[in-house]
Amino acid sequence: MRVAKTGNEAMAEAMRQINPDVVAAYPITPATEIVQIFSSFVADGLVNTEFIAAESEHSAMSACIGSCAAGARTMTSTSSQGLALMWEMLYIASGLRMPIVLAEVNRALSSPINIHCDHSDTMGARDSGWIQIYCENAQEAYDSLIQAVRIAEEALLPIMVSTDGFIISHGMESMEVLEDAQVKDFIGEYKPEHSLLDIDHPITIGAIDFTDYYFEHKRQTIEAMRNAKGIVAKIGQEFGEKFGRSYGFFEEYRLEDAEIAIVVLGSTAGTAKVVVDELRETGLKPGKGIKAGLLRLRLFRPFPYQELAQALSRIPRIAVMDRSDSLNSAGGPVFTEIRSALYDLDTRPKIVNYIYGLGGRNIDLAQIRSVYEDLATNKTDELVRYLGVRE
Repeated sequence: MRVAKTGNEAMAEAMRQINPDVVAAYPITPATEIVQIFSSFVADGLVNTEFIAAESEHSAMSACIGSCAAGARTMTSTSSQGLALMWEMLYIASGLRMPIVLAEVNRALSSPINIHCDHSDTMGARDSGWIQIYCENAQEAYDSLIQAVRIAEEALLPIMVSTDGFIISHGMESMEVLEDAQVKDFIGEYKPEHSLLDIDHPITIGAIDFTDYYFEHKRQTIEAMRNAKGIVAKIGQEFGEKFGRSYGFFEEYRLEDAEIAIVVLGSTAGTAKVVVDELRETGLKPGKGIKAGLLRLRLFRPFPYQELAQALSRIPRIAVMDRSDSLNSAGGPVFTEIRSALYDLDTRPKIVNYIYGLGGRNIDLAQIRSVYEDLATNKTDELVRYLGVRE
């Protein structure tokens, strides 16, 4: 069924169809609307969910961990400072192998205080042991949240599915919604492998683990994250076979013969695709077109470095666009990862970094076109540039 929904409405609708056992949450802009809408589903009896209105995001994630440990299918939602307040509990959730699903809306971290989009919140949590999926639009957010339930429960790892704050979360789009029965059939019934409430098979949760076994247990989480990559691919393919929209680790847009390319996450990819088409048609000036391409990275954790190296190996010049900054590393977080992935190639592409859009600063066609122009004219001496800022 085709409907018009915002990104927040799309994620709330997916949550309704998933019908989790427990949702624990605390409101924060621009993610508030997801759980606000979902709470109305609870109040109207459209779901069987136990809704916990926690007193903070730290408490919300703590409640999620408790409910998941008890064998409940568990979801939540947050953004920005809320995700940061969960920091301690994010590591606990992954270390305890809790398949919690989090609908995340990307927003800048303070200070200064800002409520608009960049990726500093989720990039700050990139090494907390959570699977991370970045969506381009409301349709992908809806589809990915449904897939996330299966991914988390098969990998025994928590997962966050993110959208760009206000750009996707509050932007109305046309999208396809599945029937409730289709979603129910796809995700299946949750049968937890372990539960604190299973007194016939007792388990320990939250044990002290010093030098004797900490390393071994952490190594298990690392291996689970490696294995999760195959699970993401399998479920994305299965979703496509059932519903006609397949998802992988990344999207290649006109990349097969590209001579220059941009790598980007999230909603900016849609704008960049327009520029790619224009450059293919007319080039920098009316006349000969330019073989421009785009790679939109969808799965950031686990990082698909081998597949990315293969996809980008034949392209001479590449720009990675980061909507967050690592604050004095050798570029933004996506750039450093992509550059590392390409390091072992026999012939390395020339790769540069553009930091853009911090605090919701607009990114437009002209700015993206200027990135391609730099690549086309080989203006790649400066490793890191800041796009659209008044210097």
